Order: sequence, then C-alpha cells, then structure tokens
Amino acid sequence: MSIDVTRTRAAAHVVQPRTSKPILLVEDDATLNRLIVGQLERAGYKARGVLRAADAASVIVEDEPALILLDIRLPDRNGLDLLKELTAICPVIMLTAHGAIDQAVRALKLGAHDYLTKPVRAEELEVAIERALDHAQLKRDGAFLKDQLQSLTTTSMIGASAAFSEIRRKISLFAPTDATVLILGESGVGKELVAKAIHDSSPRAPASYVAIDCSTLQESLFESELFGHERGSFTGADRRKLGLIEVAEGGTVFLDEIGELSPPLQAKLLRVLEVGTYRRIGGVTDLKANVRFVAATNRDLLAMSSEGKFRLDLYYRLSRFELRVPPLRERADDALELAQHFVKTRNFNRGIEKVLDPSAIAAIRAYAWPGNVRELKNVIERAVVLSAQQRSIDAAMLGLDPRKVVQHGNAIEFSFGHLPSIDELQNFYVDTLLNRGGFSRARIAEVLKISERTVYRILQQRRQADLAGEEPPPGEGR
Repeated sequence: MSIDVTRTRAAAHVVQPRTSKPILLVEDDATLNRLIVGQLERAGYKARGVLRAADAASVIVEDEPALILLDIRLPDRNGLDLLKELTAICPVIMLTAHGAIDQAVRALKLGAHDYLTKPVRAEELEVAIERALDHAQLKRDGAFLKDQLQSLTTTSMIGASAAFSEIRRKISLFAPTDATVLILGESGVGKELVAKAIHDSSPRAPASYVAIDCSTLQESLFESELFGHERGSFTGADRRKLGLIEVAEGGTVFLDEIGELSPPLQAKLLRVLEVGTYRRIGGVTDLKANVRFVAATNRDLLAMSSEGKFRLDLYYRLSRFELRVPPLRERADDALELAQHFVKTRNFNRGIEKVLDPSAIAAIRAYAWPGNVRELKNVIERAVVLSAQQRSIDAAMLGLDPRKVVQHGNAIEFSFGHLPSIDELQNFYVDTLLNRGGFSRARIAEVLKISERTVYRILQQRRQADLAGEEPPPGEGR
C-alpha cells in the first residue's frame, strides 16, 4: 500500500484546518499510519495514529477527536462493527484497500461520512476531511439555532419565587376569560411578557397577538394604528389600512404604557370597550372589535384620574382584573435563574456554551437590580460579548455598580413619605407579605411573632376599611 504525498509547496498552504482538535487515524499498517499522520500534520492538522481498535478507545476519551479515519480491517475488530459507536462521537471516514461497492454502501448506511479506497491521494483525503468537518459544523450550528429559535418563540416565564408563583396562578385564572386585564409594575419588570403569557394561555392563543406602545406614537398615528383608515381619509392615505384591532381579530391587543394615552384617545378606546365596535378613520361602517384588550402601565392611574389626566371610567373598564408584576428586588431569588436563561439565549459567540462562574453568581445574587429584568438582560448580553472566546463569565464582566449591592444580614429598609407609627409599620408589613404571595395567616403570624388570631383581626379590619373606602384603622399589637 502507498499514499501519494507529493504536492507543491504553494498548494500545501491552501488548506486551512477547521478544527483545533486532533484527527484520529485507526490503521493497522504501521508504515501507512505514519505516512498519513505526517501528511495531515503538514496540512496543518493535529493528528494521532493508532494500530488497533482497543488503542483507539483510550485516545478518544483522552483527545476527543474532531474526526476519525477508520480502516475496515483491523486485527482486533471489524471497522464496520465499530462504526456505529464512533459516529455518535464525531464524523468517520472509512479507509479500505478493497473497493467493494457493497462495503461502501453498508458503511454509508451505518453513518460513515465518506468511504475512500487505499492508496489515498493527499488532495482527495484533505477534501474529504474538510467536507466532513464542514458537515459536522453545520449540524452543530443547526442544533444551536434550533435551540435559539425555540427559546425566542416560547413565552419564558422564568422564576420560582413565591411572588412570581402568584403571578402564574393569577395568569391561569385570568387567561380563560375574555375580560380586560390591567398589568401594573415598574419599567422593565416584564409586563409585556405577562401579557403574552395571558394570550398564550387563553382560548384566543391560535389567533394573533399584537402590541402597541401608547407612548411612542402621535395621536393621529395611534388612532390609525389601532382603528385603521379608509383611502382618502387624510393626506397621504392612498389606500385602505387595517387597524390592529382588525389584524388581531379573534386574538389579543396589548396596549403598553396606557397611562400615556391622551384624553381624546382615552374616550375613543372607552367606546370600543363599552360597545364592542369601532370605525376606521374616514369610515362610516361600525366594525365589531372581536379582540381581548390587555393593558399595562408603570403609572398610578387612580392618582392620574384625580388630577384629570386619566378617565376614571376607562380605568374601571381596563382593570376588571388587575395584576401587579413585582420588581426584581422583591423576587431576588429569581435573578440567578433569569441570568442563566439569558446566558443561554443571548449567546452571541455561537458554538461556545457560556456559563456563570461562582463570582458572577454571587454578584448577581447580591445586586439590587434597580433596572429590573431589563437591566439584568442588558448586563448579561454585555458580559457575553466581553467574555469573547472564554467559556466562563466572571463578576468583572458584569460591570455591576458596587453601590447598589443589597445589604444582607439584619439590615431592614423602609421608604415612607412620613415617619410611620408602629401600627402603620405592622400593617405595611402584613400587606408586603400578602403581596409576595404564598403567605398564609399562620405563616404571617409566625413571621411577625404574634398570634394567628391577631393576624385575623388585622385582616378583618383592613377588609372592612377597604369596603368602606376608608383608611384602615391602626393594627393591633401583640
């Protein structure tokens, strides 16, 4: 057996190896083994040769080869019998001195990427190797992109804290209905994600979900976006335009930042909610609004209504169900889980599976996250880029402000517009525990170190005050 190793010096620099991992040659002819390994090394590859199948097993564990060149006839095992095991690890190219067609067909059926007959010309071997490595890379890229696409198209409700479990519980209760839902929460907490989860969990899920940001469009444009317009209804309206209500027929319309809507548009939206019909701009026909409305805001709509900036009747129409999304600082246990999710789904260095190292994990847990989930997402995206080809992301790459680290231990922080009494503090703390979700009357009593009966009385007083529309009476002491 022989191999043609004659090549011009210029041609020797054409091949650019596509892997830093070695190529493993399993060939029982020692002379041919050395020749092929030498040729691969001159082409720029790392290469290693063994004479038996038993030797190959230990090398595979040690080196994790990028590709295996496998002789069919080995002294201790038939190469075809070994093929199925090896193709699960990396691409395999079969080598044989006997160019039988039936052997080639069987090898390809068993998963071999290619089949070459010895003596193998250097150019032929290198082309086969490049094709096999390219194919393996395409498979890896395809699997990566499939995971990315799945993660981007799936509504990701990440979090296991009591507060977020309560959000999930309310979504499961609200979603099956057609009632409007008002989602409250600070900027960046994920209100739109909650709105999409409501849609996805509802009977309207097969239909469209459309979102409109009330804060970014001028009044005339907003009306055209929501209701649509007829041709000629205003300058530049050269054709009929369907509004989002029409586009989302049978589905859900999400009105983000509803508190930014102007009073005239508030009146028009209220009419749609009350009578269930609307007209395109310039239209004369009433159209049925077969959609569910979900709205969100980071503002206090009731306070705005007292100042004449938001219609109280619209607020009550929108808030048939109300759902508050807690800020990340109130569900700090979810921060790490979210961070790890973003590392996985925001991997700009394709093919490198990034991980957070212990210093980054500690930093994420200790940080107050004033910018909520949006800030966390931006921090992770930046860290992934800064990590370049490194697999691990450390605390320095996160770039967190040390002044915004949560003080653990016995420190307690309250924020009031006045100096509260002990009774007010107690009521405030009871409300805080209730809003976090998962706190029963017995659990609240245990935390406050008061009797369960006392907790019952506090809650009864608060319910009576809420029904009467009055300020709650001072909470009882121990």
